[in-house]
Amino acid sequence: MTKVKEPKSPQYIGTGRRKTAVARVRLASGSGKIVINGRPFENYFPVETLRAAATQPLTVTGTTGKYDVQVTVTGGGPNGQAGAVRHGLARALLTLDANFRPLLKSEGLLTRDSRMREREKYGQPGARKRFQYSKR
Repeated sequence: MTKVKEPKSPQYIGTGRRKTAVARVRLASGSGKIVINGRPFENYFPVETLRAAATQPLTVTGTTGKYDVQVTVTGGGPNGQAGAVRHGLARALLTLDANFRPLLKSEGLLTRDSRMREREKYGQPGARKRFQYSKR
């Protein structure tokens, strides 16, 4: 007896980056369930502002309850990870429907935020801070 495979719904993939965080976002048609690193969305981002930032592309395009989102995010802290999820989600929605481009672009969701932590320079305690100058 051969097993009949059910046709999988198409998946749309987007990669998002912010600071040192990288998020791989997978969109599939469904009920609007969001899973990040195998954990529920509300559990992974307990702060409401981070949740709002991460789901902004869905809110802007009006696709909040239409797609299941599965995310793998590594590196960075909570803020950077939320930004990476947001960027990846916007890119995934763009592969889903190219008509979303003007909406996402006007909100600035397709632009990679290039602000990074400045490196510490040699001979000083931080990126900009200097050791105290002693005249005598």
